[in-house]
Amino acid sequence: MATPNQQPIILKKVKKVVHGHHGGAWKIAYADFVTAMMAFFLLMWLISMTTPEQKQGLADYFAPSNVSRSTSGAGGIMGGTAFDEEGARMPGTKPQVVMTISTPAQPKSPETAEEKAAAAQVDKLLKEKSARDERNFRSAAESIRQAMRENPDLAELSRNVIIDETPEGLRIQIVDQDGRSMFPSGNAEPYERTRQLIEEVSNILIKLPNRVSISGHTDANPVEGRPGYSNWELTADRANATRRILAGAGLSNDRIYQVIGKADSEPLFPEDPYMAANRRLSIVLLREASVTPPGFSP
Repeated sequence: MATPNQQPIILKKVKKVVHGHHGGAWKIAYADFVTAMMAFFLLMWLISMTTPEQKQGLADYFAPSNVSRSTSGAGGIMGGTAFDEEGARMPGTKPQVVMTISTPAQPKSPETAEEKAAAAQVDKLLKEKSARDERNFRSAAESIRQAMRENPDLAELSRNVIIDETPEGLRIQIVDQDGRSMFPSGNAEPYERTRQLIEEVSNILIKLPNRVSISGHTDANPVEGRPGYSNWELTADRANATRRILAGAGLSNDRIYQVIGKADSEPLFPEDPYMAANRRLSIVLLREASVTPPGFSP
């Protein structure tokens, strides 16, 4: 039993509560992020300090060790790419980078007073030539139409003649129509009415200085009854027969630029290669060649 002066003994029990461990994963993630940012900015700094040649060298260094691709050509099956020997380069070898810079050639400008005067003269002559050609073409076209109107034998062929201007010059086309052909089928010599029309055209062409191109065309039907004789031979023979008619009417041989047989390679109506109008003769009064003063070199 305790005495009155004796203090009671108090026992205090402290209960420790163990909290859950927060861990340090976020610290690792943050450190990785900071490291990545440092690496990124370091990479950007290095890229800004390297030359284009060094960049190309780095790209070549990390290329696959077996093959590499180089761009060349103008397309085709491989899309303009080809495999080259640099693809066999072993890792670690230093590539050789050769960089060629080419600039487009600039037209030479006149430097001396003589060259400036010659250039001005050429420009003037070109303008005069172009204007002269246009006058000649208009005059020739109107003369052919008038000759056909005045000649009863040719008036009925007006639907068989097409006259227009092309980049080559004034083109006079004598075309077949359904039921009215300019040549007998499979023959090189024309009908008499076609001959008269060609002679009338020649009478107008001989008054002009321009050279003449003659081409024969046909439809897609093959030549029948003549083994080994195709539309190529037929159109070439018809063009040559036309040349002989023009020459007989007075057109000199030195005015003939070319005589061509084109078979059915250039149809007048591509949507219907068997159409009668694809069979035709084309006589082109060519634009004159450029006139250059003696001693002038552009």
